[in-house]
Amino acid sequence: MIKRFFHKPLAVISLVWVVTLLVLSIAAPLIAPYGPDQQDIMHALEGPSAAHPLGTGVLGLDVLSRLLYGGRVTFLSTAISLVAYLSVGTPFGLLAGYRGGLTDKVILRVSDIAYAIPGTVIVLVVLAVRPGDEDAAMIACGLVSAPSLARVVRSATISVREELFIRTAVVSGLSDVHILRKHVLPTVMGTVIVHAALFATAAIGLETGLGFLGVGTRQVTWGQLVAEASKNLGNQPWLLLPSGFIIVTFILAFGLIGDGLRDATAEGYSVRQLPVGRSTVKDGSAAVAATADADFAVAEPLLVVDGLSVAFDIAGRPTTVVAGVSFSLRPGEIVGVVGESGSGKSVTIAAMLGLLKGTGRVTSGTMRYGDRDYELSDVKSLAALRGGRVALIGQDPMSALDPVFTVRYQLAEVIRTHTDLKGAAVDARIIELLQAVRLPDPELVARSYPYQLSGGMAQRVSIAAALAGEPEVILADEPTTALDVTVQAEILDVLRALGKTVVLVTHDWGVLVDLAERAVVLYAGQVVEQGSIADIVGDPKHPYTMALLRSNPYFAAPGRPLPAISGAVLPPQDWPAGCHFADRCPLAHPECATAPVPLVVTTGRAGVTRCLFPEDVSGMEGVSA
Repeated sequence: MIKRFFHKPLAVISLVWVVTLLVLSIAAPLIAPYGPDQQDIMHALEGPSAAHPLGTGVLGLDVLSRLLYGGRVTFLSTAISLVAYLSVGTPFGLLAGYRGGLTDKVILRVSDIAYAIPGTVIVLVVLAVRPGDEDAAMIACGLVSAPSLARVVRSATISVREELFIRTAVVSGLSDVHILRKHVLPTVMGTVIVHAALFATAAIGLETGLGFLGVGTRQVTWGQLVAEASKNLGNQPWLLLPSGFIIVTFILAFGLIGDGLRDATAEGYSVRQLPVGRSTVKDGSAAVAATADADFAVAEPLLVVDGLSVAFDIAGRPTTVVAGVSFSLRPGEIVGVVGESGSGKSVTIAAMLGLLKGTGRVTSGTMRYGDRDYELSDVKSLAALRGGRVALIGQDPMSALDPVFTVRYQLAEVIRTHTDLKGAAVDARIIELLQAVRLPDPELVARSYPYQLSGGMAQRVSIAAALAGEPEVILADEPTTALDVTVQAEILDVLRALGKTVVLVTHDWGVLVDLAERAVVLYAGQVVEQGSIADIVGDPKHPYTMALLRSNPYFAAPGRPLPAISGAVLPPQDWPAGCHFADRCPLAHPECATAPVPLVVTTGRAGVTRCLFPEDVSGMEGVSA
């Protein structure tokens, strides 16, 4: 950012001017030709001369010397007020935007109260109680103005909080303080800088105004010089030029510096691609997946989700969007979760990690991990699993990585959080992870920022980040959706070679068949079928599964039109009491809509289906409308 800032000529000139004034003010006792109160009565109210380069005021006080000494007061007062403004407004804004809920409401109400109190009145009251204590007045100014900054930072934080890279940081097990300090704050820093610069100009105006009115400090200030010039405007108009010039250019410079810093921060997101490498290494081993429900259990499971239900407030009413989802996994298995958009796949994954957005909440369900049971409604208890035991790979790799930091930094913070590695061992582990996901030139990638990577490379880095905490289970939420088919194949090779327990969410039967041997089919928030991939593809026992297969290009008959499922997934508030697929099902009977359809074990194989007539599915006619 610093290099980009120095490519802004106006901002650089402004910075030089402010620094020059600061240095001259600090050095005033050494370089000022006279003391701030040293009189030369014989040369009062004179213009510039050899003895007094900027002229004299009343009683022959040297204008140049008083400007230098006055700058000390102005700089200090502005700095004091700015520190109070930033130290209160920024953290409370971050906290309100990030935590939301009661914390957000309390901070907003306090801000409303602060807004109702005129800031100028507070400053004058402070000066009335502590006459001449300008420092106290400027602190009061900063504190009274801080709620406005808090509101702005809150709004920016709310937007950033929804970014996938923040969710990835949460899943990685990083603390809220670390996430706020290292990921949220740098992202909203441009907003903070602009408002800090604007407030600094206002603080300078206030300080000079107090000096002009004569209610501030008894020391010489630029405001006092303006007041003196205004009183003697008829006798010596020159007096207004030096002090007016200093104040105007000082305020303008602060504004330009803020603009330059904001632009330099924003330009940090410009895109430059690295050469794209392609992996040629393949591992033929494929983990065997498993599936479970209330009526179908997996032996010695590592993870069991039982009866997960999730609700969101829709039109002001609690509405169930995931209803009683259950499945299990054994160590090293890959379970595929498949279904149309709106089926509840991503919501299920988010609920397992305590990452539901907005009004989403778990209304029932538990998760057994190893030898411990977790209430899925207890978000705090799930935090212990994130990153170190359960990791997430998202579908948008560019959003999953923080654009502000290098790949090395982002991998290192996860490694340090979940392992005891330090120093050189962390760097060695980073290179090892990047090699494990088959990235060419891992040293170069480690030094790169996410926006310098291609989509396939970024997804590999996301996988490396998921592995950095050495988790046992990986939740992969459509990890190949945003990638072209060639890169998809490479990513699938990487996932296959990990040897981890994986829950793979996908729309793509081809991906599912390639990686998993068991699948969970979701429709409208319910599990409608579970079983081995071979059984489900070869002999599905639910009409929705059959319809999905027939409408998938991988299984289309050559020379025949591709069938499509009629209608669309009903919104949750319109789900019927009976089978959720009944309005789209060619096999629907009147009894399908009268009562909830239970999951039943499929005949002759290990699996379950939520259909009253599973034996009729194999003879089901086309699914087109």
